[in-house]
Amino acid sequence: MKVKPIGERVLVRREEAEKTTAGGIILQAESIERPAQGEVIAVGDVESVKVGDTIIFGKYAGSDSIDIDGETIAIIELKDIKAVIYD
Repeated sequence: MKVKPIGERVLVRREEAEKTTAGGIILQAESIERPAQGEVIAVGDVESVKVGDTIIFGKYAGSDSIDIDGETIAIIELKDIKAVIYD
């Protein structure tokens, strides 16, 4: 399925959170913090980021999400994006 965000929004594939600590303890899903970093997979009316960029966003950004081909994708507003990570 193809989805294009409207306005100043981007679709982001969040990076996976660690499910095991360095000491080998397995964490329950409720105790894992949502990652505040991810890859942009689609953009609306936004020029400051592009598809493929890795971005850092606010901890509570992306409360709206959708399922695309079995994957949960966050919808993040431009104002919640804090930085773009460059190589």
